[in-house]
Amino acid sequence: MTIETTKWDSAEYLKAEEDILAYLEAAFEDGDPALIKHALKVIARARGMTAIAKDAGVTREALYKALSEKGDPKLSTLLGVMRALGLSLAAKKSEAA
Repeated sequence: MTIETTKWDSAEYLKAEEDILAYLEAAFEDGDPALIKHALKVIARARGMTAIAKDAGVTREALYKALSEKGDPKLSTLLGVMRALGLSLAAKKSEAA
């Protein structure tokens, strides 16, 4: 008997604002820039890449490129995406400091 599998897509499970926020918070808590970039890409896909790109002030192609595996988004792009998602970045004292 062969086991059939399907491709997992996190974007399919990010429907509620609370889910999106928890997903992104977990990525930021980890602190890995690649993971944060990936989380933003998944969230943007869940919300609609075209709409997020427009609200972020970049082209859809530029957003895909910035959030790709080899992409290195500018701070302005990161802030634009966060703003388009209705979120903001904030600094706080690290518990490790």
